[in-house]
Amino acid sequence: MHVAGLNLFEFPKGVHQRKFMARVGESYRSTTELRQPFAHRVAHGTLGRFGPLYWEHDPDLDLDYHVRHSALPSPGRYRELFALVSRLHSTLLDRNRPLWEVHLIEGLKNRQFAVYTKLHHATIDGVAGVQLTKAGCSPDPNASTDLCPLSIEAHERFKAQHGRARATDLEPSEFELKAIAEFLKAQFDTSAHFMGVIRSIAATWLGFGKGLAVPWRHVPHTVLNTEVSAARRYVAQSWSIDRVRAVSKAADITINDVVLAMCSGALRRYLDEQGEHPEHSLRALVPVSVRQKDDFDSPVAISYIVADLGTRHEDPADRLEAIVESTRAGKAMLSELTAREASLYATLIQTPLFLASMMGVADWFPPVSTVISNVPGPKEQLYWNGAPLIGAYPVSAVFHGFALNITFVSYHGSLDFGIIACRRTVPRVQRLIDYLEESLTELEEIV
Repeated sequence: MHVAGLNLFEFPKGVHQRKFMARVGESYRSTTELRQPFAHRVAHGTLGRFGPLYWEHDPDLDLDYHVRHSALPSPGRYRELFALVSRLHSTLLDRNRPLWEVHLIEGLKNRQFAVYTKLHHATIDGVAGVQLTKAGCSPDPNASTDLCPLSIEAHERFKAQHGRARATDLEPSEFELKAIAEFLKAQFDTSAHFMGVIRSIAATWLGFGKGLAVPWRHVPHTVLNTEVSAARRYVAQSWSIDRVRAVSKAADITINDVVLAMCSGALRRYLDEQGEHPEHSLRALVPVSVRQKDDFDSPVAISYIVADLGTRHEDPADRLEAIVESTRAGKAMLSELTAREASLYATLIQTPLFLASMMGVADWFPPVSTVISNVPGPKEQLYWNGAPLIGAYPVSAVFHGFALNITFVSYHGSLDFGIIACRRTVPRVQRLIDYLEESLTELEEIV
């Protein structure tokens, strides 16, 4: 359940590459004042592994363990980079330490280097990961910093730059204590809005839903829904956001719907290659951020909708229509909820999914086919001490019953895709890159 970000940089002109990489490493090792939970480890209560977990400060934080340096073998192509990321993403994080690692990677062609940051999903979600990148970089190519992106100082500076000054420690007032009590009481309440959502899901299960897709109903069993091994295979690619936006404007749909249609066409081609033609369409779990605009502290703030990918249709226009119908129904459902209710809904939706995975039955009765996630990223060009960030590629998680994950980040005019899969059960996943391009070209032609 760890996720990661693969940030690709270009060395500034005229710098000594070895010294510059040493400076990158020193910036991560320069402080022990890390923001929670990056200086904290997971602790158990009196019930041990059967009880609740909580964060405790790690008094023996070893930054040399967490910050590592690697070099690619010649010729230093993206192929070698993705092979290294595949191996790095295949190993568990040490549960006795804070749940993160940073790998500095040199040896790339064209004066490039990469930073692979690996964190447990309990510590971060996609939007928080983008905030982490923005906190460590600057839109000013002449800006200079040696702050660790995980440090308290970098985090507080980032919040201040976005309209939030550092909070002072004050004794809570009686009003605040009452507000907290009301909030806790509300956790055990069920609102009319939430009951309305439950009713709409029940109607869909009975066959009366208006385009709404739900887990388990008519989800086909494919090579994507298998028990996963420890080994991973990772590939990445970027597409111009202008190409995708042109399709979205012509069809009067969202960019996210276009990307889901790209994935739909690619997955249909991939399953055809594997000799699989499922009767029902693939269903994708699509995370939706419910993070408030000024929320920089919550590690995870997401909910979900389920999208019908329409893969049973040969005509790409029919696939697109099925996708749009299901995503609009899902968004309409979430619009009836407050952010807190949406988070509660996410808990209800994902708990049986994870239980099925942990019990080893998700590959028998798959709740969804795959996960496709969209993370809005920075629109402006970012730099780290003059080194331009030229790609921000996500590396997500797969687990039993969900052997493939497609995540993309929008950054500076591009959509940066990261595809992670179980190496053993999802063969030749690199073909999906070609199929995504073919699918986008197909969409451009029909609109």
